[in-house]
Formats: sequence, structure tokens, C-alpha cells
Amino acid sequence: MSARGLRPADVLRLLVTWLLAFLALLLTAVLLPGFAYTSWVPLLAAAAVTGLVGMIVRPVLVELAALFGWIAVGLATLFGQAVVMQVALDVVPGASFDSFWTAVAAAWIAAAFGTLIAWVSSAGTDESFAASLLRIKPGHIDDPDVEGVVFVQLDGVSFPVMQWVLQSGSMPTLRRWVDSGSHAVHEWTVQMPCTTPASQQAILQGTAAGVPAFRWYDRELGRVLVANRPADAAIIEARASTGRGLLADDGMSVSNLFTGDAPKAAMTMSRLEVARGSRRTRVVFARFLVRPDGLSRSLSRTIAEIVRERFQAARQHRLVVHPRVHRSWIFAGLRAFSNGLLRDLNTAVVSEEMMRGARSIYVDYVDYDEIAHHAGGTRVESLASLGALDQVLTVLARVAERAPRRYHFVALSDHGQSQGEPFASRHGVELSDLCRSLTHSETTGLEGSIEGWGRVDSVLEDLSGGGTGGMPKAASRRVDEILKPGSAASDAELIVLGSGNLGLVYVPGAQRLTLEELDARWPALLTGLVAHQGVGFVSVLGAAGPVAIGRAGRHHLTTGVVEGLDPLLPFGRHAPAMLLAATEMPQAPDIYVNSALDPDTLDVAAFEPLVGCHGGLGGWQDSAFVLAPSHLLAPDGPIVGGDELHQHLIGILDSLGHRATLQRSTP
Repeated sequence: MSARGLRPADVLRLLVTWLLAFLALLLTAVLLPGFAYTSWVPLLAAAAVTGLVGMIVRPVLVELAALFGWIAVGLATLFGQAVVMQVALDVVPGASFDSFWTAVAAAWIAAAFGTLIAWVSSAGTDESFAASLLRIKPGHIDDPDVEGVVFVQLDGVSFPVMQWVLQSGSMPTLRRWVDSGSHAVHEWTVQMPCTTPASQQAILQGTAAGVPAFRWYDRELGRVLVANRPADAAIIEARASTGRGLLADDGMSVSNLFTGDAPKAAMTMSRLEVARGSRRTRVVFARFLVRPDGLSRSLSRTIAEIVRERFQAARQHRLVVHPRVHRSWIFAGLRAFSNGLLRDLNTAVVSEEMMRGARSIYVDYVDYDEIAHHAGGTRVESLASLGALDQVLTVLARVAERAPRRYHFVALSDHGQSQGEPFASRHGVELSDLCRSLTHSETTGLEGSIEGWGRVDSVLEDLSGGGTGGMPKAASRRVDEILKPGSAASDAELIVLGSGNLGLVYVPGAQRLTLEELDARWPALLTGLVAHQGVGFVSVLGAAGPVAIGRAGRHHLTTGVVEGLDPLLPFGRHAPAMLLAATEMPQAPDIYVNSALDPDTLDVAAFEPLVGCHGGLGGWQDSAFVLAPSHLLAPDGPIVGGDELHQHLIGILDSLGHRATLQRSTP
């Protein structure tokens, strides 16, 4: 900002920042023996000089860190501020360190004091973080008259939950938008499967075809595909991409599974295997962490989130909350990552892209989804995370005011969540074990939860440069049981996978077995599955077409003919059409298994160790929301499926003058 444009508020902010830095430096000097000073005057000067030196040195450190990869980012994080302080004290007489390691200690202690003082003075708000984003210099664009769109995905938030937080005032920014009439909230019905891979592929690429779950056995490749593994995500997107996805016109994908054909992407699974690290992500990451307030903010919030999680887990146990699952220290770390560092990194990247003038941005915030899986979608800690995400929207709206083009905000979810005690916990048997006992066949089960690890892996991969080579992959460690041709598990006669309350049973091979072939090979399998009290229905491909089978009846999905009691009746009027589309999919399993639904509590039973889940039918998992500007989205009927929502979002972009240069070719 030029001197001519300096406002009184800016001067006041600089003076307050200087004072806080001086107080932190003074406390550090008092505590640290190797920090010598003659009086408080040199420290006051050093606080100012440190800020000036930082303006020069930090950009150099950021560029070097981005150039050399994640190891350089780590070194800059650990020692960057120490370099700044050492240079500053070399300039100012009357204050000095006895060694560089004293400077390192001083940098960390001063950062800790600075964070504490700033937190107390600002009542714990995100004001300093917002201020750092507002200092990003706006770029120059050739088409400022074209208005942009920021799509903010609040992962896993159902339409009923969104209605509740709007009514309760827990998300005041969204409530203010709705009350003003600028935005309206709409329900959309999620396709089956109700998973992030299927929904994001539909929303971003225009089709959910080819994605039968979060992970599945791919007959063409002869192995299991997992959507949050970079190599697999790239395969999945390549099959669906037409080159004209939602973000194809100067769009940016942030923290998603797929790119939507965006020219640029950060922390996006399908792009990681190709890019092997994003320089843009490393720049943003380094710029954030090299600053003492950024580093201390991340550390303090991480620790606070872990403490909060352990307290809330103990409270659930003490109050004998039911249903619940074991909440481990590993989950506490994953929650701290997704609700702390990842949230800030997403917000920083989106802010950078808005200031650059990107036409469209799609970002996924997984805060609520991560907590809801382990605590429950309607529990206090899950709902509280939405308040924090509302603050993110407040910050992004402030950044938009300084951006080189006007931005509209669209908040949406990819699916909802249903709740209930896991299948294995409730019935004492895994689905794979049940199938094994009914068939007496070699069965391999993949029923552990791996979704959260992929989010960690996306950041680590995107920070790694092409030359690191040995970067450990958190997600890969969690899915080391994935079947590969030639492995010991490849001899299995049945492969059973869990995807929320949707189970998938595959018979390995190039061809899918029909109902009649399954009955001939394992006469007790289908009848035994539907007889189990934890199973609501199974769906298979019969000689006359797809059919849903329950304990007391069948529903022929193509014709709508019902024999006996309709097994789909408890799951809603949309269930037959959703199940038909899923069962007809060539990638569908030989048997879909959907858990039972409690009609009183709407509880389902996940085939993974999760109390909150999504994947099949039942409860709120297939009820999602989209909150958009009223003049840009006014559907004249229900929105059914992510592919239909995609068309509505394309309509928003078209109405703003986007996509005019895209080739109008038929996929």
C-alpha cells in the first residue's frame, strides 16, 4: 500500500502490531539468558526493525522453500524467523544473541508470547489471520467485468443439519445472506452411492457413472481402486473427463478428489500423481508458516484441537452416549489436521486465487465430515465445527471485497450423514465374516476407515517436489491391504468392501455374476444375507434386470413390480430409481448390501467402524444442500443427483459470461 493510500486504521494496526511485537520481545529477553540488552529502548527499535527485515527476508525464504520442496519448507518454518531476528539485532545496537541457537529459541519463545498476547487482545478471533490474507496484493486481469464464483463445499452437511444451524444462528454469515434475500438454500437428493467420489465426480465432471462406492474392485484392472489415492483418483477422473468440467474455464480446484478439468489445482488427488508437487501450494504454505504468527497459530490450534477432541471423547464415554465408537489418538491428530492446518491452508490458497482473479474456485472443507464420522452428525462437537467454517466464509467475503473481480459465493455439500452403531459392533460380526460363514469360501474384507488419511496425504504429496523420492505416504500406509494382482489376497473367492452403510461383495473376475449364478454357486449367500437383522436389502443383477431383495419380498427395479413386502419402502420414494442406476452400473458389485434402517431413530449401521456414515440409503445421508445467490439459482423442481446439480452450477457460470471460449463438442 502506498503512503498516499495509508488510512488511519492501517496506521493504528501497524502501531498495535509493533507494540505487541515489542512486548513479546521484552518477555523473551527477560526469560532467555543468552539474550543481552541494555534497556527496553533497543528492544523497541528491534521490534520495528524485525518487521522491516522480515518484509525483505521472508519472501526470499518462501521462494527458496518453494523451489527446493517440502524439506526446505520445514527448515524455513523452523529457522526462518530466527534468521530474521538475527539480522535485525545485528543492525540495532544495545541488543544481541550469544549464538544463532539462542536466536532460534528467541524466535520460538517470542512467537509463543506474541500468539498469547494477540489472542488475549483480540478475544481469540481470527482477525490476525484475516489481516494477513487481506495484505495479499490484487493481481491485474483483462476481464474485470466478468464476475467470478467461489464454490465452497461443506463436506457431509445434510440439508436438515443446514436448516438447523441456520435456524439456531450457529452460522451467522450464511444466515445473514439468507435473511437479506441475496441467497436461498435448496435441498438436492444425492445419487447412490452417497459418497464424496461419486458426488464430486458428478458435480465437477458432470457424471457419477463408474463410481460405485468410495473404494471398489475394478474388473478392468483386476484390483481395488481407492478414490483418495492419487494414482487411482487420476484413473477415475480420466475415465469421466470430457475436458469441459465445471472449472474448465480458468478455474482452480482446491483440496478435492477431482479437478473439474481446472487448469490449476492444489492438494487435489487426481492431479498429484501427475504434478508430483505443486509449487503454488508450497509458496502459500511457506508464506503462512514462515511468519511467526502463522506458525504459532498452527501449533496452538493443533494442540487445542487435540485437547478438545480428547475431552469430548471422554465426555461421550462418561455420559454413556449411544451410539458411539472408540475415538483414538490417531483420530485426534487427523481432526487437528483437518480442523486446523488444512482449513487455514485451504483458506490461504483460495484467497490467493481470488486476489489473482481466477474465474471460478471450488474448495472442499472436510471439518464437519471428519468429526461427524467419529462423534455423530448431530452431536455438539460436529455442529460446532460449522461455526468455525462460517468464520471462514466471513474471511473469504472480506478478501472478495479487495479482489480484482466481483465474486459470488455458493455453499454446498456433497452428501449428508446418517448415524448409528456400526454393524460389527452391534451384531458382533463383520460383513466379510458373515459372507465367509455363508459361503465357506476364501473371503477378503476391506472394512477399515481410510478417508481421513487421504486428506493428510494430499497435502504431503502436494508439498513434495519431484526430487524428494522418499516422501512417506500416510494414505498408502493405511491401505497396504489393497488387493493387487499376484498378491496372496488375489486368490480370494469373495472380496467384501465397506463404504458407510453400503457393503459391496465382489466375485473377482472379468464378468459380473447374476442372481441365478450366485444362487447356483452359493445357495445360502443371498438368503442368509437378507435374513440377517442388520441387513435391510441386497441388490443384484437378475436375468430379468436388477432386483432388490429383502427378508419378505422383492422389488424389480426396472419394472417396479413388487413381490411380497417392498424392501425399499422404508428408504423413501426416490430409493428405487437411485438403486436402479447404481445396480445397472458396469462397475457395480455382484451384490450391493444396504444396512437396515431403524424407522424411529433413522439409525443405520456402517460396515466401517464409524458412528456417522454415508454411502447407501437410509437417514439423512442422501439429503444435501446448495445455498446460492437467489438470482443465479432458482430451480423450478427438485434437484436429483450430482449430475443434475452440475448442470445448475454450469448455468450459473454461463449466466455470468464464463465458458464462452470452450469448444462446444459433444462428449
